[in-house]
Amino acid sequence: MGTTADGPVLEIRGLSVELPKGADRRFAVEAAAFDVRPREIVCLVGESGSGKSVIAQSVMGLLPKALRPVAGEIRLQGENVLAASPARLRELRCTRMSMIFQEPMTALNPVMTCGDQIDEVLRAHTALGPDARRRRILDIMGLVRLPEPERLIDAYPHQISGGQRQRIMIAMALVLEPALLIADEPTTALDVTTQAQILDLIKDIQRSHATGVLFITHDFGVVAEVAHRVAVMQWGRLVEFGEMRQVLSRPQHAYTRMLISAVPSIAPRLRVRRAGAPIVLETRGLGKTYGTDGFLRQARVVRAADQVSVEIRRGETLGIVGESGSGKSTVARCVARLIDPTDGAILLHGEEIGRLRPGALRPHRRRIQIVFQDPYRSLNPRRSVGASIVEGPMNYGVSRQEAMRRAQSLMELVKLDPVALDRYPHQFSGGQRQRICIARALAMEPELLIADEAVSALDVSVQAQVLALLDEIRRKLDLAMLFITHDLRVAAQVCDRVAVMHRGRVVEYGDAAVIFTSPQHDYTKALFAAAPGKDWEFGRFEAADTA
Repeated sequence: MGTTADGPVLEIRGLSVELPKGADRRFAVEAAAFDVRPREIVCLVGESGSGKSVIAQSVMGLLPKALRPVAGEIRLQGENVLAASPARLRELRCTRMSMIFQEPMTALNPVMTCGDQIDEVLRAHTALGPDARRRRILDIMGLVRLPEPERLIDAYPHQISGGQRQRIMIAMALVLEPALLIADEPTTALDVTTQAQILDLIKDIQRSHATGVLFITHDFGVVAEVAHRVAVMQWGRLVEFGEMRQVLSRPQHAYTRMLISAVPSIAPRLRVRRAGAPIVLETRGLGKTYGTDGFLRQARVVRAADQVSVEIRRGETLGIVGESGSGKSTVARCVARLIDPTDGAILLHGEEIGRLRPGALRPHRRRIQIVFQDPYRSLNPRRSVGASIVEGPMNYGVSRQEAMRRAQSLMELVKLDPVALDRYPHQFSGGQRQRICIARALAMEPELLIADEAVSALDVSVQAQVLALLDEIRRKLDLAMLFITHDLRVAAQVCDRVAVMHRGRVVEYGDAAVIFTSPQHDYTKALFAAAPGKDWEFGRFEAADTA
């Protein structure tokens, strides 16, 4: 059973997927219905747990055994894939439907070359000979704009950049020109400029190959950039579906309005700098060099950070922005003394800590605390969150009773119930785990708090809550904060001053309002130009049809 050229590539009709017994609700997806047409991008949005990825896995026939479709149909060019046998599903994958996963380093086989991984698709689904397959691989690598295909065809995933790995995933998905492409958060972990390139690539392919694209994302900047239509999921239900401009400017459902309103504006907040406040942290010519000595192989030197000079005053937030590899996290780790700087000075309240040996450094450790990107990996899964919070203060001489009293107070500060101190990390949501990591850092009563991509993995609504919490804590405790991010919208809302890093150097530095409204360096301008949805005013809804 086929479709006409103008008919949908994908039709989802009343799809319900049941959760295992004992789950917090009966259905992962309940009565979902929408379609994707040729040459169209439909963005599927919603928070974690809303059912977005369950729908994608249902279409591809990749659902875990614990999840079971109990109602509805999924029609791929008229064929119901829910009724297809495992053998038929294998035939359909890559030939008529393909999927790009969120994390290419996890999805790709680390012991196979990039060319072999694309070749595996061709060997499984075509009768082409080795020479014809190689020509096709080089053609598709060129189509997805990979540089030097003749070299990269023999490279392994760890030898190429994140953006190039994602392009290899796209090449694998498109090598047999499927009618449907499912992209599951394909740009979440990418820098803003690389993200822009991947989005342009997907749009070009969708137009030139008549491909229908189901694009899963929680980034409304991406939605504004690529979507033709938008489907909004909440707790497994499709609560809104319509044209992109209609949904973003005149959302009908309260949940959609809440999500869009939570998107931070790229227009910076106007803040008054506290010029008279004491300087908490100052770096002077900070540098970090990695390299080999050249004894057994040719010397290779990488200047991860080079001549970085910044300062942060009490009650102020300094943001460091830039692409992966720009040196942002290297600077943060040098400041926290998780790695040793090669050059320059790190002054904490005027005291040099950059050259201190471990024994002499220990009293200063509590003065600088860091909140990492992934809260689940940051917490010990075998320890209660209370034990994780009190560990630091007790290591510095605080009694268990006083440390627990402090932990209870901090749980209230981060808007969590102190009763939950006896629970374990897996019993909390991602946003709650990040709040616990913030409480753990604050338990040491630091003078400087470092947030290293602390909200990049969170849903937009949870992100907004954590950002508001960090800002409230900064004001209440008069903290100095170093905020590392590649999200320009986040930087615009939380930072008083901004340092833009490129290839280890600070290329622009000053008040956030000045840099965001009048960037001077070409690299800063390129960053802002690549920000998805930069021209869209999120949260400003048109008056009509919003009741």
